[in-house]
Amino acid sequence: MTTMNPDMIEYYARRAREYEAIYHHPERQPDLDQLRERLSTVFSGMDVLDVACGTGYWTEYIARSAKSIVATDVSEEVMELAREKNYGSCPVQFVRADAYDLSVIAETFPACFAGFFWSHIPKQRRREFLENLHRRLRPGAKVVMIDNMFVKGEMTELHRSDEHGNTYRERKLADGSTYEITKNYPTEDEFRRALSGLAEVTEWREYKYYWWAEYKLPS
Repeated sequence: MTTMNPDMIEYYARRAREYEAIYHHPERQPDLDQLRERLSTVFSGMDVLDVACGTGYWTEYIARSAKSIVATDVSEEVMELAREKNYGSCPVQFVRADAYDLSVIAETFPACFAGFFWSHIPKQRRREFLENLHRRLRPGAKVVMIDNMFVKGEMTELHRSDEHGNTYRERKLADGSTYEITKNYPTEDEFRRALSGLAEVTEWREYKYYWWAEYKLPS
């Protein structure tokens, strides 16, 4: 039974066909070029768990050097698009799974990627997400996460905040429907505090539009 917000699931299911338009903004290409290049090599020769893989946009780049990938998402609509991608010689298995409950996957992994999901996790559920994720990872596992930076003046202002400090944005789809989604923008210190006692953050890098975080589980 899913523990993700049902409105969020519906939003991404309906947005599936238009989702990758966010990667076409000309001003973001220098940042995206660096992210794509790094993801093409960071998991070289490794078996990778790709959590909340969406349309498989980033899975394609990981597949350029990974040994194998198990990609998960709660939305069958986005995974249908992901299955159409070209992953070359890298075996990619798709599994429908809630990012907060990966118990449908039996194996554990030495590496994990989660792209553009951290910002959707309510702050009060970050520990829950991390603890459940780490159950599917081996001691010493490498984890990479990327997500958005908030660029004032270039993005629409946040819609509201709540008592937990979560912030929200309104998103409008091509069909005219609107959704309110959780969209948090962590600082480096906030991210490190979320991992405190669970893992060692080995890198935090900020680009103009995105951030990259890498951490390692205890051996």
